[in-house]
Amino acid sequence: MTLSISADFDSGNIQVLDASDPTRIKLAIAPDTQSAHFQWFHFKVEGLTIGQPHGFSLTNASESTFNRAWSGYNAVASYDHENWFRVPSRFDGKALDFSLSPSEPQIWFAYFEPYSRARHDRLIEQALEKAGAELLVTGKSVEGRDIQLLRKGDGAAGKRRIWLIAQQHPGEHMAEWFMEGLIERLQEQDDPVMAQLLSVADLYLVPNMNPDGAFHGHLRTNAQGNDLNRAWQDSTAEKSPEVFFVRQQMEKYGVDLFIDVHGDEEIPYVFTAACEGNPGYTDQQRQLEAQFRRRLCEITVEFQDTHGYPRSAPGQANMNLACNSVGERFKCLSLTLEMPFKDNDNAPDAHTGWSGKRSAGLARDVLTVMAEMAPVLR
Repeated sequence: MTLSISADFDSGNIQVLDASDPTRIKLAIAPDTQSAHFQWFHFKVEGLTIGQPHGFSLTNASESTFNRAWSGYNAVASYDHENWFRVPSRFDGKALDFSLSPSEPQIWFAYFEPYSRARHDRLIEQALEKAGAELLVTGKSVEGRDIQLLRKGDGAAGKRRIWLIAQQHPGEHMAEWFMEGLIERLQEQDDPVMAQLLSVADLYLVPNMNPDGAFHGHLRTNAQGNDLNRAWQDSTAEKSPEVFFVRQQMEKYGVDLFIDVHGDEEIPYVFTAACEGNPGYTDQQRQLEAQFRRRLCEITVEFQDTHGYPRSAPGQANMNLACNSVGERFKCLSLTLEMPFKDNDNAPDAHTGWSGKRSAGLARDVLTVMAEMAPVLR
């Protein structure tokens, strides 16, 4: 069979440089549209010889946006595009190399387990038909893709308004896996914790903030080359309509708790970042942050509060970040939740590393913490 490598599909990204030697196929990751960012890859290989070694080299890995992230990282692979496993990988300071002797004639490789647009569409249907959510309003991306704002709850006066958004950075597919886990728990019957939460709070959910970037296989930006998580002070309907839309809806409905779901390329742990560097940071925000982190640490081994980003000095926050912007505007508990592209070193799994399933499981535990905290958010 002739070896064929393709990335002309949803979230695909690869450039073939030289496929003449199947033991070391030379590849390159393409940059985001109108941007120099790159790190995400996703491609399909057909025509493999079963049982024979095949090697792949991402030759421009050292030039990627987070080039230190390749150390300790293992690529993910799947024979059916559903069940993913880690492939031992090696970064030599220039290229990321990985190899395997396949058991099937075709295989997919990716930076992380991808969340497709087709699955996103099914998730929206699931939220509406099984989880009892309503579609409040639909925004549009630069290229006209739908950005759905869902609400689980009745919108009654006096209820807490809890917002979760995901995948501002399109290569961070674990974020929508997280949203799937959240929606799956919401559809379960006879869950007393969810009944407790929904008695005092409504959930406002944006499962995918950057559908254009995700579809095109971007790492950080939308179709205009803009990083949405650097656009929360100066978003426009032309350059960053995704953020512009969500900010309008937040002003309309209000915010009492905000979680922006992300993935981190370098740090092999789950952690949160907060808005302690905001000029208007309050003692109540500090106390709520500490309570959230403490309870999530108690509930799941997946979360920890030792490793993460350096804390911002007072008054030195980047106010273009969603977490900081929303925390300042609404004086609420506002967090960025980060999951790893690698593994969780506190609970390693050599077969899958951090995965879509684990991302979904984390969402269930976050819901438990939110249910406990909802009455004290204000």
